[in-house]
Amino acid sequence: MADRMPDDTALRTVRNDWRLDDLVLDEESLRVTGVLDWEPATLGDPLMDLGSALAHWVRADDGHAARAMPRRPSHLPGMLTRAEIVERYRDRTGLPTGDWPLYEVFGLFRLAVIAQQIHHRYHHRQTRNQAFRNLWAAVHHLDHRCRTTIPRTRGG
Repeated sequence: MADRMPDDTALRTVRNDWRLDDLVLDEESLRVTGVLDWEPATLGDPLMDLGSALAHWVRADDGHAARAMPRRPSHLPGMLTRAEIVERYRDRTGLPTGDWPLYEVFGLFRLAVIAQQIHHRYHHRQTRNQAFRNLWAAVHHLDHRCRTTIPRTRGG
């Protein structure tokens, strides 16, 4: 991936943890009226932020392993696909998304590291939440998605 790293597309405030459950919506219009949980925010490439957000985005037509992972309501009918979100983001920001698979791999790898860290804590009895028991399977699935996505990056 280091050989394929594009130049930063822009320098923006990035949140580093976009999830639907951190949004406050207007009850009638469903417009976002607030965003919670800003402590991971920093400055960086906004496409890295989008890649991280979409790593959590699971669709109903994704494979069994992806659907078995904890997911947001992204799998419900009517939700945008990852490709549709990237297209809308590009159209609204004007940022180039030609190297999108690289950003996708970044987000998947980042999520795999987080899942591995949580499973490590569970395995060493530093947390007892049974939901973390099988996170090792999620790590393997995310690793597989990274390895199958990497060839789609430029030069791959």
